[in-house]
Amino acid sequence: MNKEDNLKEKFKQALISTVKAISDDYKLEKEINKNLSSKNYNFFELDNLNSKEDYTKLRAETDSEALKRKFSNNKIYKKNLPKNSSSRALYDISEKIRYEMLGTKILKGISKNLNENYFNKINLKRKDQLKSKEDVPIIEAFELYMLKKFLGIKLNSLSEKILSYWEEDFKSSFEKHLSYLNKNIENQENYNSKLSEILEQMEIFDSEDDKENQENKDNENTNNDDNNQNNQDESGNEEEKRREQEDQIGLDGEYDLNETSIDEQLVDTDSSKESTEKIVQKMNSNIGDKEYHIYTNEFDEIAKAETLETNEEISKLRKNLDQQLTNFQDLITKLANKLQRQLLAKQNRAWEFDLEEGLLDSSKLTRIIIDPQNSLSFKKEKDLEFKDTVVTLLIDNSGSMRGRPITIAAICADILSRTLERCSVKVEVLGFTTKNWKGGKSREEWNKNSKPKNPGRLNDLRHIIYKSADTQWRQSKKNLGLMLKEGLLKENIDGEAISWAFNRLKKRKEERKILMVISDGAPVDDSTLSVNSGDFLEKHLKKIVKFIENKNDIEILAIGIGHDVSRYYKKAIKITDVQELGDVMIEQLSGLFDNKKKLH
Repeated sequence: MNKEDNLKEKFKQALISTVKAISDDYKLEKEINKNLSSKNYNFFELDNLNSKEDYTKLRAETDSEALKRKFSNNKIYKKNLPKNSSSRALYDISEKIRYEMLGTKILKGISKNLNENYFNKINLKRKDQLKSKEDVPIIEAFELYMLKKFLGIKLNSLSEKILSYWEEDFKSSFEKHLSYLNKNIENQENYNSKLSEILEQMEIFDSEDDKENQENKDNENTNNDDNNQNNQDESGNEEEKRREQEDQIGLDGEYDLNETSIDEQLVDTDSSKESTEKIVQKMNSNIGDKEYHIYTNEFDEIAKAETLETNEEISKLRKNLDQQLTNFQDLITKLANKLQRQLLAKQNRAWEFDLEEGLLDSSKLTRIIIDPQNSLSFKKEKDLEFKDTVVTLLIDNSGSMRGRPITIAAICADILSRTLERCSVKVEVLGFTTKNWKGGKSREEWNKNSKPKNPGRLNDLRHIIYKSADTQWRQSKKNLGLMLKEGLLKENIDGEAISWAFNRLKKRKEERKILMVISDGAPVDDSTLSVNSGDFLEKHLKKIVKFIENKNDIEILAIGIGHDVSRYYKKAIKITDVQELGDVMIEQLSGLFDNKKKLH
C-alpha cells in the first residue's frame, strides 16, 4: 500500500469511528466489512479526494449520515411523507436540515464541517441564464431558504438572487410557522407533520385545485349513491372487470407503442390537437392506463444535440467533459479492456469436429499418414450465439441531475459508447427533459382556456438525440458534453421518454435490443403534478416499464445514480460514483449479453 492509499485508509477509519461515536451504531464497522458494496455505506468513498474541499465535503456528508442514523426515525419520516410528489423533495431537504441542526448543537466540529461544506457548495453555484422564476428550480431555492433560516448560513449575492425568485412564496407559507418548527426541532413527529401540512397547502403546488377536484369527485360519488344503489353495484362490477382486463393486458403485452410514435406526432405539424389526443388515449387504453393523457403536444420537441447550441459552445462543453474523464483514464482503460474481452469472448469462433463433410481438418491428416485406412476428417464452424445487438442509453436530463450526477451519466455514456462500439455493438444515446420550468407554453395554453380540470401532462417535452445508433462515436462524441450545459436540465417525464426510446428501438433490424435507462429517481414535473394526482407520472412510468418487461423483444435495465430505482424496474442497479461503474458494468452487461433472452 503506497503512502497516499495508507493515508486514505486511515482517514476512512477515522470517518467510521466518527459515525459510530455520533450515531451510537457500534456494529457499523462489522456491517461495512461484511458488505462493502452496500448502498448504506456509500458515504465512505475515498477515490475522489483531490482537494481540501473534497475532504471537507466527505467529512460533512459523513457527519450528516451519522446524524441521520441518530436523530431521524424512518417510520415517522414515511408516516408524514406528503401525498403531492412535488412536495416530497422539499420535505426531504427540511428533514435533512432538521437533524443536521441538532448536530450543530452537539459538537462544534460538526457545525464547522457542515458550514464549510455548504459555504463551498454555495460558492460553486453558476447561473448564466437567471432571467425569471422559471430559470430557478424550486428545490434549489428551498434548500437555500432552509440553510438561511435554520442553519444560519450566510448566502452570497448569487445565492440571494436565486432565492429571491421564490422567497415570497416561502415567506407566505413558512414565516408564521418558523417559531413552531424551531421549537420542535427535537420532536420529529411534530416537525415532520407540520412540514408536510405546510407543503401540502402551498399555493405553488396548486393544492387547492387538487382539493377541489377531489371534492367534486366526492360530490359526484355521493350523488350517484343517492340516485341509484343498483347502478352503484353495476358500476362496482364493471370496475372490477376493468381492472381484471387491465391486469391481463399488462401480462399479455398487447400494447404497441408504435401507435404513439412521438417522432411521427411531432413531425406531422398539421395533425390537430384533437387527433393527437385520441392517439394518446388509444395507446394508454391498450396498456390499461386510461388515466394518463396529454393536454397538448403542440410544443413538444425532438432535437439533435448539435442543433441546441453553437459548435463553439458544444466543443467547449466537450473539453469540460474530457477534463473530467482525465481523472478516470485508468478506470476507463481497465473497464474498456475487461468488458471488451468478455464480449469478444462471446463472439469467438467455435467449430464442430469429426464430421463427414465440411472443411478439411488439416490437424487430423497425420492419422491418414499413419494409417491410410482412416477416413478424412472434416470440420464446420458453429453458428455464432452472439446476436447482432443494439443498445439504447436513455439519460435523465432533469434539474435534479445537475452537477455530479449528470457528469457521471455523461461519463457512463462516453465509456459505454466507445467500449461497445469496439465489440461491434451499436449504441444510441438519448436524453429527456422539458423545454421549460413550470409548464412553458403548454401551461400558458391551459391558462388561456380557463384551466380545465385534470389536464394531464402539462409541460413541453424536449427529447434529445446525442448519438444515433448508426453514427460512430468519434463523429458524435462532442455532443455528449452538452449534458453539462447550465440551463438545459429541467423536468423529467420518464414514461413518455421510455415510450419514445422503445419505439426507436423497435424499428431497428438488430436481433438483440437493450434499453438502458440512467436516472436519479422518480419522474417529477411541478406543472403536471400540481393539477393532477400526486402519483400521475409515477403510475404511467410503472405501466410503461411493466409492459416492456413483459415483452420478449426488448430488454430493459435501469441504473440509478445515487437513488434506488428498483421500485420501477425489475432489473435495476445503483451507483453513487463513476468509480463503481467498472465492476457494475462488467457484471450487468455481461449478464445482458448472456444467451438468455429474458432478464431475470
